[in-house]
Amino acid sequence: MGMPSSVADLNLRESFLGHRLSGRKTFPNFAAWRSAARGYAGRCQMNRLNRILHVDGDSFFASCEIALEPKLEGRPVWVGGGRRGDGIVIAANRLAKKFGIETGMACFEAKARCPKGVLCRPHYDEYRRLSHEMFHILEQYAPTLVPVSIDEGFLDLTSMDQHVWRDTTPMDYLRGIGERIRREVKLPVSGGLANSAKLAKLATDAGKPGFLEVAPGTEKEFLKDRPVREMSGIAKRRERALSALGAKTFGDVAALPSMLLKQAFGIWGQQLWLFANGQWNEPLLLEVKDRTTISSSTTLPHDETDYEAALTFTLSEATRLVGQLRREQLQARELGLTVRFCDFTETGSSHRFQHAQFQNSVINRVVEEMFRDLMSREWKPVRQIRLAFWNLKRLDTQPTLWGTTHAERWGALDEAAHKLNTVFGQPDKPALMTGAQLALRRVDKAHENPKAKCPFVPQREMVKKLWGTDADPLVNKGQWEKQLARVSKRAQFKH
Repeated sequence: MGMPSSVADLNLRESFLGHRLSGRKTFPNFAAWRSAARGYAGRCQMNRLNRILHVDGDSFFASCEIALEPKLEGRPVWVGGGRRGDGIVIAANRLAKKFGIETGMACFEAKARCPKGVLCRPHYDEYRRLSHEMFHILEQYAPTLVPVSIDEGFLDLTSMDQHVWRDTTPMDYLRGIGERIRREVKLPVSGGLANSAKLAKLATDAGKPGFLEVAPGTEKEFLKDRPVREMSGIAKRRERALSALGAKTFGDVAALPSMLLKQAFGIWGQQLWLFANGQWNEPLLLEVKDRTTISSSTTLPHDETDYEAALTFTLSEATRLVGQLRREQLQARELGLTVRFCDFTETGSSHRFQHAQFQNSVINRVVEEMFRDLMSREWKPVRQIRLAFWNLKRLDTQPTLWGTTHAERWGALDEAAHKLNTVFGQPDKPALMTGAQLALRRVDKAHENPKAKCPFVPQREMVKKLWGTDADPLVNKGQWEKQLARVSKRAQFKH
């Protein structure tokens, strides 16, 4: 965004002599002139229309299976969850959905509805790999990329009209992104382009399969007949409250007085009114916050009758989760343990420490006491174990082996063990194991090849995989941005 000509033509001598800008203001020194010039540029930046792109993988897990096995192209495909990968449907492609197959449906029912369809067992590690490749392509197209899940993210394309879109159109540019992902990663994606992340997501849903742009000035018309429940952040309770005001669509919301919405919902109500009227011009920001909880939910390879073996697994999971927290420089104040039995009944309890804890010896002792207390009155085989830590606090654990505190030494050991397993280990054969992990494999050979976890990961994990480490997810982002800036300058020079 260029400076006004009256500022651009002022040289340093004129500024220091206190000449006026537009005949209205005197600048006695260069610092005052620079401050005013930056303020003007900032206002221009604020008035600029944002262009946010939302990209979403189409039926991602099912599409990954087709990418891994091209012979499945053109056939109804669904992915099964559960212990053996044939319990419930966790994803289905568009051809399968035409037969009425939905997420959460039993796989035997899906097979009855579509006898010629294909059931695929999940390959979660491959899904993570393909997701990583997709995001590495996306990060080459914008200075700001905000991943929100394994198959979904936002890109800031606000400045593209200044040079990149001179010889093309936004839609052709977006289709080019989709075609490249399809060509290199073998995955179909859809997208929506609008003036905010929320509207871009709605545009994606409306345009699937493919890309859809909500052009500047058409936002209100696009939203007019769409139900308010389609927007993320509007759950059943808010939907009922809006319905009580007579607002079932965004057009209804736009017709209401803004002050009425403010009285009913506070600042969110005013934001919703601006959004419904097409005036919510929201910038895209990448904010990586500390996690608020960490948990593990694992269905055992078989219904476990040996409670000591189930306890060994529980301690192994606790050790793994606490190690992850320490690598992220966090410690837990509260924990919860839930055990599900073969008949799907459950028992559980929680514990609150007097102070936040980070040492396995302290945490595992409490976990063992909780487990033994819960199981002292039970006799049924164990099917699933869920473990969660919350009320997390910051922990200063710099990775140095010569730290003077327990926290520093534990952090250094976790970091070293993680690097050893990353470089020399494999998922089914880690280079370094804790005593609990080794004992678990000796107690039950079914745990020698642990099944990959379903990759529903928080945004922090997605960002870390692209640009950083556990301790600092954005540590390498600056280097990537410099490289992207050089590529952008070359593109501008060509134009």
